[in-house]
Amino acid sequence: MSTAVSYLPTVTQDSADITADIRRVFERQRATAIRLRASSRDERLAKIKKLKAAMLAHTQDFYLAGEADFKKPPAEVDLTEILPVVAEANDAIRKLGKWMKPMRVWPTRSTLGLRAWVQYEPKGRCLIISPWNYPVNLTFGPLVSAIAAGNSVMLKPSEMTPHLSALMVKIVKEIFSEDEVAIFEGDVKVSTALLELPFDHIFFTGAPSIGKVVMAAAAKHLTSVTLELGGKSPTIVDQSADLKTAARNIIWAKYTNNGQTCIAPDHIYVHASVKDQFIAHCKEALSTAYGSDAQTQRSSPYLARIVNTRHTSRIKALLDDAKARGATTLTGGDVDEASCYIAPTLLENIPADAKIMSEEIFGPLLPIISYDSIDDVIRLINADQKPLALYVWSKTEANIHKVMQQTSSGGACINNTVIQFLHGNLPFGGVNNSGIGNAHGHFGFKSFSHERAVVRTQILMSSMFYPPYTDSMRKIVKLLIKFS
Repeated sequence: MSTAVSYLPTVTQDSADITADIRRVFERQRATAIRLRASSRDERLAKIKKLKAAMLAHTQDFYLAGEADFKKPPAEVDLTEILPVVAEANDAIRKLGKWMKPMRVWPTRSTLGLRAWVQYEPKGRCLIISPWNYPVNLTFGPLVSAIAAGNSVMLKPSEMTPHLSALMVKIVKEIFSEDEVAIFEGDVKVSTALLELPFDHIFFTGAPSIGKVVMAAAAKHLTSVTLELGGKSPTIVDQSADLKTAARNIIWAKYTNNGQTCIAPDHIYVHASVKDQFIAHCKEALSTAYGSDAQTQRSSPYLARIVNTRHTSRIKALLDDAKARGATTLTGGDVDEASCYIAPTLLENIPADAKIMSEEIFGPLLPIISYDSIDDVIRLINADQKPLALYVWSKTEANIHKVMQQTSSGGACINNTVIQFLHGNLPFGGVNNSGIGNAHGHFGFKSFSHERAVVRTQILMSSMFYPPYTDSMRKIVKLLIKFS
């Protein structure tokens, strides 16, 4: 069996060569994008099926690459990398024919005599820039949608997970012609070179700060964008919640991929009357998942590492700042920067001015904040940027309704967390600072499609509105104004 390490590139191009290669491929895709406007369902599905088959054929290689990049457990590779892409592919395989069909619409009262429909056409040459935390899922998932919609695609995976990126390069080059799907590795220079080009659509997943850079670059060409960003996704646990179930689910959602998940619970608001009981359940859940002592947790095969030392230092700085300002470590707190290890950590008594309360954590630190009034929690949530996700644990319908009605987030779960990402029939996306546009299933297909409005005349009713404007015509218009 080949090893993931063998996929790493051995020759590094200089920036001038990479830029020239990017422009060459971009020009090659021009004619392809035009040709693909007429591509059939079967042609698109053949490419999606090849991608799915290649992923499954390289399952063991994905395990090796995930281990090499940040000690990602094989079970998490299956659950968070392979499963979402395969599910996305299967959804398109089952439903693409329906998605591609023009959508007939009824005439309005002022457009009688016209047939009308919405025709889904490919946007054209598309760019997908993906992050490092789930590199396969967040590269190949959008790729399925882009192919389903009939586009040519250029991919830019993150340089921070080089083994997984190199394996994706191998797969893409094995199964696609570069005039249809091309992939480029590299750092910010490569991303910059790509963003200088007039793509027809850009799909970006990453931090809000970089999303603004992508949107600014797209604006120069009036390129449409889908931005899947992030934010500080809050979790509420009220006094009526099933505390044990909530604790186990939240611990799983938070510490999968060691907290490096855009929709992971960022911090928890728990009612003061049940806080101590809830914390006890959280400690029990951590012990069950990763071990009951520091050494067992550090050697756990189920706990990934932070992606690199820079991010480890960033998360450590958040922890140190919180502790310096008076926060209490309930469990965890161990840090080994050299090995990119930070223990699963629960914190309480965090002051409002601690950096951990204003910056997205994206790591294994979980602040727990007690509250007395749900109105205070809603006020705090609304005082911050709109998050990508919001989670409510409650059996009290009035509380659930109030939170859902008085807050805004990209998505939400009631008595669950993160599962909204796997629900292929729901739109996945943020709002304002946490994102623009949607992904997954039919919503992903539409993100990469232009919804073209088409009308066809059966009876030319508009001829009655030609000048000269008679009194009879004016009366008809007045009636339309009144009754349309």
